[in-house]
Amino acid sequence: MEVEEKKEKIGEYNNTGSIEFQVMMINKRINNLAEHLKNNHKDFHSKRALLILVSKRRKFLNYLKRRKSPEYDKLIKAIKEKNV
Repeated sequence: MEVEEKKEKIGEYNNTGSIEFQVMMINKRINNLAEHLKNNHKDFHSKRALLILVSKRRKFLNYLKRRKSPEYDKLIKAIKEKNV
């Protein structure tokens, strides 16, 4: 992940400890690992790391959905827009 991208995300959320920021950073790492695994399908360490990150993101999203439903909806919409 590039430093400029991370600084842009920090400026967007104003709080690096927020669940929304953490989900966006995990999502970026998931996308990078998925690209890596397309070329290196036998890299089992990266595959395990990917599964751990997906699980962690799911837990954060479940927490956000329970506690702050409007922010959850907004975050899901932002993630879908950036992945398409």
